[in-house]
Parts: sequence; C-alpha cells; structure tokens
Amino acid sequence: MKLRDLTFVANPKYAALARTTRAAAVLVEPDFAEIPASTLRIENPYLAFARAIELFYQPPAYAPGVHPTAVVSPSAKIGANAHIGAYVVIGDGVVLGDNAVLLPHSVLYVHVRAGNNLFLHAHAVVREYCQLGDNVILQNGAVVGADGFGFARQNDGSWYKILQSGPAVLEDKVEVQANACIDRASIGETRIGSGAKVDNLVQVGHGSAVGSNTLLCAQVGLAGSTTIGKQVILAGQVGVAGHCTVGDGVIATAQSGIPGDVQPGKVVSGYPAIDNRQWLRVVALMNRLPELLRGIKATSKG
Repeated sequence: MKLRDLTFVANPKYAALARTTRAAAVLVEPDFAEIPASTLRIENPYLAFARAIELFYQPPAYAPGVHPTAVVSPSAKIGANAHIGAYVVIGDGVVLGDNAVLLPHSVLYVHVRAGNNLFLHAHAVVREYCQLGDNVILQNGAVVGADGFGFARQNDGSWYKILQSGPAVLEDKVEVQANACIDRASIGETRIGSGAKVDNLVQVGHGSAVGSNTLLCAQVGLAGSTTIGKQVILAGQVGVAGHCTVGDGVIATAQSGIPGDVQPGKVVSGYPAIDNRQWLRVVALMNRLPELLRGIKATSKG
C-alpha cells in the first residue's frame, strides 16, 4: 500500500496488520485500538469502504437512445431515458420502466415486464412473461426464466418434456451475476425476493422461492420447489435438495449439502448438513482417526 491509499479492518484476524499498514488512513470500528496510521472510526467500516470506492471510481454512463442495430417490437412500451444498445432484441408486449440500460446482445422475450432502472449487461436474457421489479441488475450471461428441468418418464423409458408455463419473478433490487440461471416453473412461479443477490454460476430450480436479502454464493444449486427464507447465506457450492425449506437467517458454510429442512437461525456445515459446531468436532475427530485406530489395535493386542 501507498501513503495515498485507504483501507479498512472488518475482520479481527487482520487487526494486527493495521499496525504496519502504509495506507494514509484506516477505517475501523469505534473501539479499535490505537495504531500509527490515521484512523476513521465508524460503526461499519466495510460498508464505509464500499461507499468510499464510489468517490474514486465512476462507472460508464450510457446516454439515452436506441442503437440502429437493435430490434425493438412496435408493441413494446419503453420508459423514459432508455439506453438500448447494439443488437439488443425486445419482443412483443414488453413493458420497461424509466432509465433502463440494455447493453449489447441482451434479449427480452415477449411480454416481459420490468420496473425502473433495469440494467442488463451484455448477453443477459429474460424469457417470456417474466417479471422484474425496480433496480434489477443482470450481469453478463445471466438467464432469467429458462425452462425448468422437468421431464416425465414414458412407458418406453423415454422422457416427455413438461411444459414450463410459470414465469420467474425478480422483486426490487435483485442482482443476478454472471452466467447464473433462474429457471421458470412448470406451474406457478419461481420467485426471488427483494434485495436478494445471486452470485456467478448459481442454479435456482423451477418453482423455488428465495426470500428477501438472501445471498446465494457462487455455484449454489437449488433443486426444484426449494424454499429459502429471508437473510439466508448459502456459501459457495452449497446444494439444497428439492422440496426443502431453509428457514430465515440460516447460514450454510461452503460445500454443504442440505437434504432436508433447516430450522431458522441455524448454522450448518458438511454433508448431510449438521450443526456447524458438531461438524467442527467431527472434522477434528477425523484428523485423529489414524491415531485412535493405532491405540485400539495396541489395546486389543495387549
């Protein structure tokens, strides 16, 4: 770091590094110990740092207008100040609110409805009849409303495709990141609650419901008809079996497998997912198994 840099301490395990940092200033909590560097004391240093980034970096601005290569249905209703980029396709009956930004090659199928401040990065796709609230962001390659994985076995052993008739619904302030998939439902709907964030390469199965302000981190997979509560955190590569309910405030650590319901407020780990504290004891015991086995063998010989 250089003397013009700004940094922060939000995790106690990095507190010692604050004493040797060369940053000009450090964002810390109010009761943080004195350090040589200048300190800015604030209740939430991480949030403050996130806001500070906005002072130093300005993302590109996109002027209103429709690129000549875009294909916009005459029946679409586009709100004020829209930026429609190159090779964008907007289908029949689409309704967009104000201040939409649709970057190159993004596609809205027929009868999509979206609120104000929609932002589609390049190659994002929203399928037919899906509904998006205000301030929704879809990163590159995100797909909202692709067919759910539904097939019925026929008498000859082949698979009959089940029509996926229900839309995907994204409420306000939802962000879906790169190459994530929110599948449409066979009947009913798939719903992502307000403020939820869906990371890269996440799969939300058909007919699932995700509560508000929940985080689905990279490579999380939800099987069909899964219900995830509010303010849940599913860390990277967590898998949840179909027709399960994960209660409000649950945290599942990375690579956990959830085969059944989880009560609200639990922290779970492992497969099958169990209480995190129990899982830590089990892992510690596994590391001692060779030693314990040698002891058992020695005892049996004696």
